[in-house]
Amino acid sequence: MSSTEARADLPDAATTKALGAALAGVLRAGDLVILTGDLGAGKTTLTQGLGAALGVRGQVASPTFIVAREHEPLPREDGTRGPGLVHVDAYRLGSLGELDALDLDSSLEESVTVVEWGRGLAEALTEDRLEIDLERPHGGEVDMDDPSAGVRHVTLRGVGERWATVDLAGLVAGLVPSAEN
Repeated sequence: MSSTEARADLPDAATTKALGAALAGVLRAGDLVILTGDLGAGKTTLTQGLGAALGVRGQVASPTFIVAREHEPLPREDGTRGPGLVHVDAYRLGSLGELDALDLDSSLEESVTVVEWGRGLAEALTEDRLEIDLERPHGGEVDMDDPSAGVRHVTLRGVGERWATVDLAGLVAGLVPSAEN
């Protein structure tokens, strides 16, 4: 299985949302994104940028208490629709069986599926996936809009043939001046 990787620094919430928006330009229906990171690392913030750029219905918020949220695509100016967004929080799921019970397979082909806290579970959904690790400085309450909260570090890893030709390094380099391969 092939893999591509890129790293960048995310100094604030706006840059994290901008990364989500940039990802919307390369994601397509059927893609799986697995987000990993501590509380306050920016998983939902990144997904908000992604949802806004995909043009989906409803506010993208953490699905912690409802586990999964579906966002239907809104019509574009030309009348077409892009992919929907399925946003899953796997934090409370203890097994692949519980993830399977969400019946993500039925929407996987028409939507971009984002699974927060999905490492160790969601990889079984497909061989082709984008794994995103977000790291933040530790300690205290975290407000992504507070510059003193510290810079987040993101690693994007494309796994499988779908991602073999996607230029992840170019995507983050165009977004954040401190990006590195």
